[in-house]
Amino acid sequence: MVAVALCVEDGRLRAGVSRVARRRGEPLVDALARAIDVAALGHVEQLETRVLRDGTLATAYLGLAREPLGADAGSDDERELVDAARLRLRAKLSYTNVGFALAPDTFTISELRDVYVAALGYDVSSTNLQRVLLRRGVLQRIDGQRAPGRAGGRPAALFQFASRRLAITDEFAALRPPGSRASG
Repeated sequence: MVAVALCVEDGRLRAGVSRVARRRGEPLVDALARAIDVAALGHVEQLETRVLRDGTLATAYLGLAREPLGADAGSDDERELVDAARLRLRAKLSYTNVGFALAPDTFTISELRDVYVAALGYDVSSTNLQRVLLRRGVLQRIDGQRAPGRAGGRPAALFQFASRRLAITDEFAALRPPGSRASG
């Protein structure tokens, strides 16, 4: 079993990998818990099952966390699984509320934008991100404000995800990098 945990750290999407052999008769949940701190994951799902280069059959799981978990990918198999996990996350960000698993409990739109930029690998507009996520009912404004930074400006409004459980918010949505066009 291979656990791939993704988190956003210092403005970058970081991946940690943990491996564990499943014991005979052991439930998958127990084996996964030996591989990674499941309690630290905001979301976990099966990523894929594949035959690794050494001939072993491995089931890979994608976990999303707010802090780094696991070691850097070492083998070619692990790097490929990390790439698959990143692609899955990028796709899910466009049609679900899965950003909740990477974001702090409360945040400004600018802080959430930084999470999305790191996870997606390209720039997104704070204004458009806020508009889309509010329209889908993914975010809710909460009381309080974040004080302006060193550059000054107005205090920023605080938000939180309306739900910390995975939900499909727009089954036909796609967040695309700037300059890409939908094929028709």
